[in-house]
Amino acid sequence: MNSGDTAWVLISAALVLLMTPGLAFFYGGMVRAKSVLNMLMMSLGSIAVVGVLWVLIGYSTVFGTDVGGGLLGKPFEFFGLEGLLGADSLFGTIPTTAFVAFQAMFAIITVALISGAVADRTRFGPWLLFAAVWSIVVYFPVAHWVFDFDGKDAAGNVVDPGGWIANTLGALDFAGGTAVHINAGAAALALALVLGKRKGWPKEPMKPHNLPLVVLGAGLLWFGWFGFNAGSAVAANGTAGVAFINTLVATAAATLGWLVVERIRDGHATTLGAASGIVAGLVAITPAANSVTPLGSIAVGFIAAVLCALAVPLKYKLGYDDSLDVVGVHLVGGLAGTLLIGLFASKSAPAGIDGLFYGGGFDQLGKQALGAGAVLAYSFVLSLLIGLAIKYTVGFRVSAEAEVTGIDESEHAESAYELVSFGGRGSGRAASVTTQSSPALEESKP
Repeated sequence: MNSGDTAWVLISAALVLLMTPGLAFFYGGMVRAKSVLNMLMMSLGSIAVVGVLWVLIGYSTVFGTDVGGGLLGKPFEFFGLEGLLGADSLFGTIPTTAFVAFQAMFAIITVALISGAVADRTRFGPWLLFAAVWSIVVYFPVAHWVFDFDGKDAAGNVVDPGGWIANTLGALDFAGGTAVHINAGAAALALALVLGKRKGWPKEPMKPHNLPLVVLGAGLLWFGWFGFNAGSAVAANGTAGVAFINTLVATAAATLGWLVVERIRDGHATTLGAASGIVAGLVAITPAANSVTPLGSIAVGFIAAVLCALAVPLKYKLGYDDSLDVVGVHLVGGLAGTLLIGLFASKSAPAGIDGLFYGGGFDQLGKQALGAGAVLAYSFVLSLLIGLAIKYTVGFRVSAEAEVTGIDESEHAESAYELVSFGGRGSGRAASVTTQSSPALEESKP
């Protein structure tokens, strides 16, 4: 065991967990004031549900002994982490429990990402049910495909086969472009279709109610993402350093890319655009963080942000109501980052593979496309079936009245903002006014 590697992975795990509250703020600021608590709760609920499932069967399903030709690990092999708690249980140079904790955070935020597509209209209980079923049926198997590498003996012989995308196919996904972002983005599209459009969309303006909250969330995501990407080296080493630098410059370039598109298309650069560019860049560099150089990562971030900025408005033309642009940012950004590996990968980066632009031909690009397409199709179809099953059994969407008056009140019996107005001198009276009932406040919202 290496204490430095262990410390880095544990710190990275904490950083990745922080990303989910950061996502809650990012999403919470983007919705209307009457829906912000429900948005926060969907992320917090994901932590609760997936955290428990991961310890029970999630880790086993992803990293247990393969039982399906690269498709699935044994779900109950390490039930409750049995057999992994001893000092002699190691994953490389770190305790297995540290790796369990790190990977748990990936499972949590992947589920939370989906919630942005169905903001303003989703019942909380059925959302938790979806989170549980989707984790077991979709995320755990896909994570096995992508993250579980073959175990080999000293002679290089495979003694513990892993997932088919990582090993048989040989597609590169350093920290989750396919397993996290394409996976969540495809599920988001499926759920948006299952739940249908929000009341009044797209005719009524549904602008973010709190842009500072959005920027705070984006900042927390960027901060935590250094653990997400650099922590995926599973050691405090040179690969972690390269992933850290690539995460910085790709995201910076993506921010510029999104703002350039806005300036040319709309005539001005916006705060929401800057925050969206940050997230698009983080998404795109996630699969490529160890396979491209810093120059390549700048190209990956900039190109991905341009594609995402152009993809977001397509929902109006295609008619699907992806409330907070999970499809436009995470699905498109994940696809862009995954495919651009096939173009910009360089042998001088830790992964040691050349893409098309470095003389590697089309081979790696084909592998990337096949892996991305398989995850997209699997996640979309299964998510659609799960969503429809919940819709026609327990019901998935709030009532029309609750949607119009405020989902926070109907689902959680709370209001995000209580503004107290005091009466005249000596009156001793106070009125509690919510943002939903104040015409002046409604008019002042962006």
